[in-house]
Amino acid sequence: MRDPSDANCGKLAELSGRRTTVPNSCCSVAEQTRFAQQRLSERQHRMQAKCLLISLSLAMVLLMLTAPVIEARRGRGRGRTKSRVQIGLPITGKYRDPESDQYYNNNNGAKILQASHFDLEYVLGHKIAFLCVAKGNPRPHITWYKDGAEIYQHLYMHVHEWTIGDDRVKSKIEIDPATQMDAGLYECTADNMYSIDRRSFKTDFSIAFD
Repeated sequence: MRDPSDANCGKLAELSGRRTTVPNSCCSVAEQTRFAQQRLSERQHRMQAKCLLISLSLAMVLLMLTAPVIEARRGRGRGRTKSRVQIGLPITGKYRDPESDQYYNNNNGAKILQASHFDLEYVLGHKIAFLCVAKGNPRPHITWYKDGAEIYQHLYMHVHEWTIGDDRVKSKIEIDPATQMDAGLYECTADNMYSIDRRSFKTDFSIAFD
């Protein structure tokens, strides 16, 4: 006749895949050890999974915190660049052949002779104007920019241009009435086939109280 304790041990072995309590003394010491090792291994796997999730969460948080700082530093770096540059000049200051030197250092290159003051403060609702005079042969072309974008005239902004002699051009921008949106960094660019010249000036508004 079969011992009832053997049947209990058999049932306990069938339930080994589930989370059970430590087997009774009816089972052998080897089986108890195997059950304990299995539970310990499961706990270790769960702990490793939790640690991995925590590490990934911390990495995402750090990435989100450092991204705005990097973008801000890049923005400040771009803001410190000078507006007036000479295009085509090598680092050494000398060109490889006389033809290049004669072309880029041509006396007929575009050059700005007169421009508005660098800093200008205007009163809201009043009229403001910017002036730029350039010289070159062939006659240079003047283009206006505001905060890096080319300016086009509209109802409240007018661009006037006059030719002077054979090699000069005069350009003027008038804004009437001036609003808060007109504040910013304006740039006058004169260019012809030989060179480019730029002048920049900053504007800000003030409020007049009667």
